[in-house]
Amino acid sequence: MAAIQAQIQALLAEGARVAGREGAEEVANMEVAKPQLFDGTPSKVVGFVMGCKLYLRNKLAGAMVEEQVQWILSYVQGEMADVWKENIMEELENGKVEYESAEEFLKSLKKEFGGGEEESVKAAELRKLEQEGKTMEEFVQEFKKVARESGYKG
Repeated sequence: MAAIQAQIQALLAEGARVAGREGAEEVANMEVAKPQLFDGTPSKVVGFVMGCKLYLRNKLAGAMVEEQVQWILSYVQGEMADVWKENIMEELENGKVEYESAEEFLKSLKKEFGGGEEESVKAAELRKLEQEGKTMEEFVQEFKKVARESGYKG
């Protein structure tokens, strides 16, 4: 009887291991949209950062921080963003700056292009929010979005 129970446990463990591997393969093969190119426009920085975070978590989670930062920089192109990117790349190459995580790099990008004014504008927008003709769910989703963008911690 003990031998049969041991075989059952072994089969269950093997089944769980195989199922876990198949689940990991499905996640690895999942399609994730890449962020749009970011040209330095302040109103687009939040969407760009969010798109980068989603892609990094789903496709580049195992990559080194330097590789993740380089990948993000490849999507920073155009106008003011090119000058900033050149400066950052030079600082990285010369060892003048080092990021602990891609998240830290994205925070610096958001700070550079989003500016402090965006948060105060979003905070004012948060105070002016009204439900008007929206459903409660629509209103709550809009509130959460504006609250997140304003830096509100409540």
